Amino acid sequence: MTDLHVRKMRFAFADYDVPFLWNERNPAFSSMANAVSFLAIGFEKMIVNMIREAMPRITDPEVAAEADAFVRQEGQHSTAHRQHVNGLIRRYPRLRETLDEVIGEFDSLTVNTSLDYRLAYTADLEATFTPVFKLMLDNDASLFAPGDDRVASLFIWHFVEEVEHRSSALIIFDSIVGSDVYRMRMAPSIFRHVMKVIRIACVGFNAHVPLADRQVDALSMFAMHRHRRRLGRFIPPLRVPDNGAMPRAFTELPLREQLVALGGIVRSQMPKHNPEHENLPDLADLWFRRYDEGYDVTLWYTAELADSK
Repeated sequence: MTDLHVRKMRFAFADYDVPFLWNERNPAFSSMANAVSFLAIGFEKMIVNMIREAMPRITDPEVAAEADAFVRQEGQHSTAHRQHVNGLIRRYPRLRETLDEVIGEFDSLTVNTSLDYRLAYTADLEATFTPVFKLMLDNDASLFAPGDDRVASLFIWHFVEEVEHRSSALIIFDSIVGSDVYRMRMAPSIFRHVMKVIRIACVGFNAHVPLADRQVDALSMFAMHRHRRRLGRFIPPLRVPDNGAMPRAFTELPLREQLVALGGIVRSQMPKHNPEHENLPDLADLWFRRYDEGYDVTLWYTAELADSK
């Protein structure tokens, strides 16, 4: 079993404005990360309800303890992402409609799908996080360091804790459902839903955040959208609104590392996948060590500067 720790974080999002374009060097990544904040709130609310429903079906005390620690970590993530999103809503009030729509999608899953499906949903999605977040954390110098330190520190904390509890969702799923075949069969609908929710967030960004503030078409993270934008120049029926530039968030990241992450995502959905065997980001070990030493991890890049003043 993993040894999880529940850490309560506050990132001072209420102290001053939260910029949508929090990493000005990479507007596409800024938008993508903001969409993750919206998704996290709805997803983690679903997890809390799911674990509450699942507990009577967990017979192993160690798995029950794992589930309890897992859901408490996820609850802290949801609280922090709400603070981030509330900061964006203060600046762009109609993003409240987008957040409500995202949460509604996950509330619908809670009401209309089986517990087994939601356990598979959580296990499948969480299994992808270690390779994806390793790619991001291994490239923190370009993705996080140049940005607003509150937002950067929120995501770094969340991502290293996802690495810490990388096995939890599969442990819980295997204890209750225990079918790799079922998990694999559900994967296509699960990831369609994930992309649907991300698209809802991105459509909301395009609608409610001025282009001057976001600098990119928030939908540019979708390859099909980029393809349609290009084709629409020549085929009028395929034309879609021009909501800004369409850069990719990971353009500057080494191609080899992107391919390794993609391979990890595919591997994560295979039978008998064991996240304990995954390669982990070095930044995670550094983060846990600094946290234990009392470093202010809510200002990951600037705490030392603040202390020296």
